[in-house]
Amino acid sequence: MPDLSYVGKALPPTAPYSVGREKVREFALAIGEGASVCLDPVAARAAGHPDVVAPPTFAATFTMPVIEAFLRDPAFGWDYSRMVHGDQSITLHRPICGGDELVSTIHVEDLTTRAGSHMLTLRCEVADTAGEPVVTTRLMLVTQAES
Repeated sequence: MPDLSYVGKALPPTAPYSVGREKVREFALAIGEGASVCLDPVAARAAGHPDVVAPPTFAATFTMPVIEAFLRDPAFGWDYSRMVHGDQSITLHRPICGGDELVSTIHVEDLTTRAGSHMLTLRCEVADTAGEPVVTTRLMLVTQAES
């Protein structure tokens, strides 16, 4: 059984993640995003951005490893081997751009058990190093309860 004492708590903030221009380009091309602001810093600057603009789902590249580490922590008690992704949302407060330094904080919002499944809702607040909000992601994960 996952540890219910985590509900309502935030994990420690991550070290800053440096958004690399090439990572943004590679991610954009991998998902089929060909917009010039995602690939060309000149086009991004002409559009008013400081550097290339990451697609909204880029946040998963640096938030998911932190979430996975939490879920695999034996102290939490989550059965990662039986997990499925139930739902996810991404709210951009501003675009993620090449050169950003971003800090992520994971919040454990809810953990319930119904119909033989544990359902976990996590919120990840991503801010720049000045503390300004950049992205909020929410995901609901499901794993089978012990039989």
